[in-house]
Formats: sequence, structure tokens, C-alpha cells
Amino acid sequence: MSNTVLMQISEGIALLTLNRPEKLNALSYELIDRLMSLLDQIEVNDAVGAVIVTGAGDRAFSAGGDIHEFSESVAKGVNPAVRDFVRRGQRLTARLEAFPKPVIAAVNGLAYGGGCEITEAVHLAVASDRARFAKPEIKLGMPPTFGGTQRLPRLAGRKRALELLLTGEDFLADRALEMGLVNAVVPHDDLLPAACDLARRIMAHSPLAMRAIITAVTRGLNMSIAEGLLVESEQFAQMVPTDDLSDALAAWKGRRIHDDRPGLAFSRFDQIIQPKG
Repeated sequence: MSNTVLMQISEGIALLTLNRPEKLNALSYELIDRLMSLLDQIEVNDAVGAVIVTGAGDRAFSAGGDIHEFSESVAKGVNPAVRDFVRRGQRLTARLEAFPKPVIAAVNGLAYGGGCEITEAVHLAVASDRARFAKPEIKLGMPPTFGGTQRLPRLAGRKRALELLLTGEDFLADRALEMGLVNAVVPHDDLLPAACDLARRIMAHSPLAMRAIITAVTRGLNMSIAEGLLVESEQFAQMVPTDDLSDALAAWKGRRIHDDRPGLAFSRFDQIIQPKG
């Protein structure tokens, strides 16, 4: 069994660690295939409610694709290069983006190329204050191939994305936060605790509702607002017959505090739905 990605499950959280620290956790074909296999296992494991992806060591989350391996595919021609490298990487980022359980990147160091594209694809990301990001593919004479030309402009805006894509220059975690590439920047030693805390706050809610939200957002981003609203309606309709919705509504109605003062019901509802502990 490949050890290019390690998995540890604790308290409902699956921690996936990209494990090629001597290669800055470069995305070899074996690593990508292993990560895809572990995601398949996690999806059907009801004991897992959220996923965190990070890199081994203190230097890198992932420095991107394995250039030596990729070069061999390129030397074989267009079809092998597209089949072995591009399609494999795009399948991975598409899988992460549409995964039915929340996926959080804990970016512990360099996130270049494919490492940055994983960060773009996952649902949420927390970055160490030591993290650095880059889209350096242009320096190799090529565009990004794991979805970077599509997802980064959607996150950061066309002009900011094009600046990064066309210069290949790296940028710090604070700029990644400002662009919407990550949700938070924390001290390096607090990275995994912060990612786990985020996962726990999400897992306090209905897993079916989480899945519905992820599906509606992921599909809706590539649609018109009218089409996206139909997806939203469909996801709600699937929740109507579930115990998750009926039990939550019954609990809310049973604990509701009646008061005539405007706004108080909402303020108290906000307090009620906050997870305890």
C-alpha cells in the first residue's frame, strides 16, 4: 500500500497528509491515485464528517506536479501527457470540489502549481503564516492544468488572477486571504488546531444539510442565477422528508421563547442553534 498519502481518523475528522516531504510533497501520479482512493473510502465511511488535507513537514503543502514524472509523459507525446497528467490532476481537483463532505486545506508551507490548485478546489482553507502560494506554470512554458485557469479567476477576479498566472510570481498568505483563496491565516503552530476547530463547528450541523449546501454552491457557480436557484430548490426538496429537517424544526419549536419585541426571536434563535461545548 502506498504511503504517499497518510490517513488518520479521529473524532470524525479524516486527516490526509501528502507525504513526500523530501520532494516538497510533489503530486506524483502515485500520490494522486492514492489520494483519490482514500477519498473514495472516506465518502462511504459514515464515521467521517469532514476532511483536512495538509502536507508532511514544515516546508511545503505541495510544490505542485512532479516535474520529472510529468516530463516523461510529455516526451511520449500529446495523448500520454494529457491522459496521464492533465486528466489525472483535473479528476482530483474536480473530486475535491464536489466532495459531499467538507474538505479543508491546512496549508502549512509552499502551495505552488498543483498545490495551489488543490487549495482553490477544496471547500475551505486555513493557511499558516509561513505559507506561500504561486502559479509558476508559465515559467515552464505552459498554462496550469489542474483547473487553475478556471478556479482562480472565479475566486480572485479576472485581473488579479491573470497577474498571478502571467507573472508566475509567488505571494504570501495575507494576499491569499485578501483574494479569497483561503479563509484564515493563523500562526504556524496553530494551523491544525484551527483547521480541526473549523471542521468541528461545521460537523455540529446536519450532514445532509452540509451535502445539500456543497452541491448547490458547487453546481450553481457554473450556472446562471436562475439555474442556480433551481438547484437550490432541488436540494431543499430533498431535505423535506428527512429526519434531519423535521427533528431540527421540532426542537426549535419546542424551545422557542415567545416575546413580542421585534428582533428578539431571531436573536434568541441564533443563541439556540449555536452548538454547545
